[in-house]
Amino acid sequence: MRRSVKVALISVFAAVHAVLYIASYSLGLWRNWAIYLEPIEGIVLGPWAGLSAALIGSIVGRTIMPDPLWMFGIVAEPVGVLAVGFLAKGRWKPVMLLYAIMLSAYFAHPFGRWLPYWAILDILLALCLIYPVARLSKNLHQKVGRLPVTVPLSFIGTVSDALTRIFLLIPVGLYSLMNWTSDVVYNAFVPLAILSYIEDAQVVIVSFVVGVPLLLALRRIPGFQYPMT
Repeated sequence: MRRSVKVALISVFAAVHAVLYIASYSLGLWRNWAIYLEPIEGIVLGPWAGLSAALIGSIVGRTIMPDPLWMFGIVAEPVGVLAVGFLAKGRWKPVMLLYAIMLSAYFAHPFGRWLPYWAILDILLALCLIYPVARLSKNLHQKVGRLPVTVPLSFIGTVSDALTRIFLLIPVGLYSLMNWTSDVVYNAFVPLAILSYIEDAQVVIVSFVVGVPLLLALRRIPGFQYPMT
């Protein structure tokens, strides 16, 4: 695919990413709508172009509409797209490595052993799905029968986003920079875990209703293959 087409697609996805963030922030929604775009960014653009689009979009969105917790989204959203991009190419090892590093750091921290385990059950499920989903996702654009794998791909993408936020908050120590005590961390972590499960379900539904038809439509474009990079 020509470089100009790649740049154009990265720009389009970055713009949509920024718009979704700004719209959700402006409306006072509890979660950034760009989370619904992340799986499509990864599947269509691939790991590195997808990461670029998500990074640019998240930076532009937060520049226009500042967020006091900006550092979480700017890192976590591109990582979620990166994970989907790798899996969409059938590459499970980089994603497994990301999970191994972040989960090991989490459990090595005292908070990781203190906070309730049920709050990260979706992350542990995603960890178990990485290898089989990568195997099923290989050559996704060539096999219509495998498009439903978009659903678990999307699940892993949103969970990767959440895991990165947890990694930044606890092992990296952003909670300390924000002057959060252990009680504040607990009182934020538990309710957010419940919301995270709701978000997982929403992303899965959107992926099935919107993602699969969109990928079917893209297959009809002559010469277009995804992941793009």
